[in-house]
Amino acid sequence: HRPPGSIAGSRPTGRPGRSPSTLERIGVSDHHPAAVIVLAAGEGTRMKSAVPKVLHSIGGRTLLGHAVHAARSAAPQHLAVVVRHQRDLVAPHVGELDPTALVADQDEVKGTGRACECGLEVLPPDLSGTVLVTMGDVPLLTGETLRELTRHHEDSGAAVTVITAELPDARSYGRVVRDEHGDVLAIMEHKDALAHRAAGDEFAHVLDLREINSGIYAFDAELLRTALAEVGTDNAQGEKYLTDVVGIARRQGRKVVAHLVDDLWQTEGVNDRVQLAALGAELNRRTVEHWMREGVTVVDPGTTWIDADVTIGRDTVIRPNTQLLGATTVGADVVIGPDTTLTSVTVGDGAGVVRTQAELAEIGPGASVGPFSYLRPGTRLGAGGKIGGFVETKNADIGEGAKVPHLTYCGDATIGEGANIGAGTIFANYDGVTKHHTSVGRHSFVGSDSVLIAPVEIGDGAYVAAGSAIEGDVSPGQIAVARGRQRNIDGWVARRRAGTSTDRAARDAARPTSSDDTPTQGGSR
Repeated sequence: HRPPGSIAGSRPTGRPGRSPSTLERIGVSDHHPAAVIVLAAGEGTRMKSAVPKVLHSIGGRTLLGHAVHAARSAAPQHLAVVVRHQRDLVAPHVGELDPTALVADQDEVKGTGRACECGLEVLPPDLSGTVLVTMGDVPLLTGETLRELTRHHEDSGAAVTVITAELPDARSYGRVVRDEHGDVLAIMEHKDALAHRAAGDEFAHVLDLREINSGIYAFDAELLRTALAEVGTDNAQGEKYLTDVVGIARRQGRKVVAHLVDDLWQTEGVNDRVQLAALGAELNRRTVEHWMREGVTVVDPGTTWIDADVTIGRDTVIRPNTQLLGATTVGADVVIGPDTTLTSVTVGDGAGVVRTQAELAEIGPGASVGPFSYLRPGTRLGAGGKIGGFVETKNADIGEGAKVPHLTYCGDATIGEGANIGAGTIFANYDGVTKHHTSVGRHSFVGSDSVLIAPVEIGDGAYVAAGSAIEGDVSPGQIAVARGRQRNIDGWVARRRAGTSTDRAARDAARPTSSDDTPTQGGSR
C-alpha cells in the first residue's frame, strides 16, 4: 500500500549531505540478499500523465532507474521487477537499466501482496535466504540502506523486517504497531485503523502512532512464499496486502522487527508531480552538497543542478544557472558557467566553459568555450583549443590549439592543430540530400566570412582569403582567393541617389577643406 500523503516538507535527519551515489559505494556489511523484488506495476493515476509514473525522471534517472540502481547496489543473487500498467513501456526500460533483471507480470488481482507473489514466480522455486521487497517510486532509497536492512534482518533472526520512519503527522499512512518487547505486532492500514477507532477496541490508539510503514521489507524467502498463499482480499481496499504477511508470521510464532531509519526522504514515494518536484529538489540538494564537500566550489547551489551520474574534479568552480546532466564528466580546475547546460559532456582539466549549451561533446584540457556557443553531438575540441562566441559545431573534430573564435557554423569537419577559423565562416556541409566532410590542415588560416563548400580539403599551412567561397581543394602552402574583383564606380550616388542624405554626405566629403583641415560649410568657417 502506497500512502497518499507526502513528507516532502520534512527536513531529513541523518546524513543529508552525502549523495546516494556516494553512499552506495560504501560497503557496510557482508550480507547480501538472495533476491530483490522491485514493485513497479502501479498505474499512478495522480500523475495524470501518458507516461507511466515509474518512467518519470529526477536527477537524470527515471524513478525506476533509481530503484533498480539501489537494488543492484545491494548485490543480490537475483533481481526481479514486477510490471503491469503500460507494460509495453516499462518492461523494455527494465532491460535497458539492467539486462540481467527478471521481469514479472502482475495479473488482474490487485495489491502489493499479489505483486510480490508474481515476483516470486520468476525466481527459482527453491530460493532460500533473504528477499528484499522495494518500490519503483521511492527514488531516494539507497543501496547502503538496503544492505543495512539485510544485515539487521539476518543478525536479528527475524522472519520479516520492515523499514519504518517516525513522522510528526502520520496521517493516511499505514501504522506500525509494536508489542511490549518492541517487535512488530502488526502493520495496520489507515482505513482499518479508522475502523478500530470507531469501534473503540484495543487498537483504537493506532491512529495516534507516529511510526509508519515504508513498504520496504526483508523477508525469509520460505516464509514469504507460504504466507502469501494464505493472504486474501477481504479488506477495505479489496486488495491482497503484503502487510498481511506480518500477521501470518506472528501467528506462526516468527519474529517480526522494524528497521527504523532517521532519513525520512528514503521512505518517501512519488504519487503526483508535486512530490516528483520535491524529491527531485532534495536529491539535487544532496548531490550538490556532496560535490561541495568533495572540493568543488558551487557559487549558487540554488540555481545549480547536477545529475546523479555526473562526476566532478576538485577545485572546479561552478557558477550560477548551470546544469550538469546525464553522464557529464568534469575534470579538475575547471570553470563552468554561468548560464551553461552540459549533457553527457566530457570536460578536461583546466578548461573553461561559459554560457554554453553542449551535448555528447568532448572539451579538452585547457580549452575554452563560449560565450553563447552551441556544441552539438560529435564535437571534439582538443587541448588548448577554442570555440568562441556564437559558434555552432556538430561532428567536428577540432585539433589541439585550434581556434574557431566567433560567429561560425562548423559541421562535419576536421580541423588540424593550430588552425584558425576566421569570424563568420560557414562549413557548408549539406547539399540538400547528403552531408559532406571538410578538412582544414594543421596551422592553416581561413579568413573571415568564407564559405567552405564540402567536400573540400584545405592542406596544412594553407590560407583562405577573407570572403572566399571555396569549392576546390587547397594544397599545403597555397592561398585560395575565390571572390569577385572589387570595382569602384565614380558618381553612382549622385546619379542614382540624388537628393538623399547619402548624396549630401558624399558631396560634403568631396568639398575642399581649409588650411587647418577643418571642412568648410556653406563657404564659411
